[in-house]
Amino acid sequence: MQSVDIVIPVYNEEKTIENILEILENTDFCGLHKNFIIVDDCSTDATREILKKYEKKYTIVYKEKNGGKGSAVCEGFKAAKGDIVIIQDADLEYNPSDYAPLLKLIIDGNADVAYGSRFLGTPFKDFMFLSYVANKFLTFLTNLLYGTKLTDMETCYKAMKREFVNGMNIKSNKFDLEPEITAKLVKKGAKIKELPIKYNARSYQDGKKITYKDGLMAIRALFYYRFFD
Repeated sequence: MQSVDIVIPVYNEEKTIENILEILENTDFCGLHKNFIIVDDCSTDATREILKKYEKKYTIVYKEKNGGKGSAVCEGFKAAKGDIVIIQDADLEYNPSDYAPLLKLIIDGNADVAYGSRFLGTPFKDFMFLSYVANKFLTFLTNLLYGTKLTDMETCYKAMKREFVNGMNIKSNKFDLEPEITAKLVKKGAKIKELPIKYNARSYQDGKKITYKDGLMAIRALFYYRFFD
C-alpha cells in the first residue's frame, strides 16, 4: 500500500474545517502518503472562501448544487486514486488518530474494509439513549439481512480498499448513507473487520439533527439494497 485518500464531505463547516484539516495534517496514517479530497456540497457560509486557501495543496471539488452528504461522498470516491479510501466528517465527533489501526488491518492483509466501532470502545454514557438504541437496532438488522457480524454499521469511520469503492454509485444522502455503503461492500464480497474507536457524540444543542425519520430511512435502505438493488 502506498497512499490513502481522505474524503472530506463538507457543508457549512466554517467553524471546524480548518481545525479538522490541521488535525489530519498532523495525524500519522500508518506511514501512508495521504491525499485530501474535500467536497464542498454548495456551502452557503464562508466554507468555500476558506477552502480557496487550500486549492494548491488539496484536491477540492466544488458542487454547484447541494445534494446531501451521499452525493458529496460519491464525488469524493470518483476522485480517489489512492490504494485505500477513508471518510472523515468535518465535525469533531471522531478522532483521526483512530484511523491508523484500521489502516493496519488492511495493510497487513487481514481485511478489505475496516470499520471503527463506537460500541467496542466508547462507554454507553457518551451516547444519547435514543441514538444508542437506534444504532444497535440498525446494526442488528444489518447482521440479520446480510449475514455480517458487525457491532456498529452506522459508523462514519470506514477504511476501504479503493477497488471496493470504484464505481460505487451512491444514491443515499442522509442516515441511509451508511446502510447503502455497507450493503454494497458486502455484496462485493469485502472482508470487513472492526476495531474500537473513540467517539465524542454531539447533542441536539450542538447541531445533531437525526430524528426517528432518519432511522426509518435507514431501515428502508437496508431492505432495499438487500432485495431490490
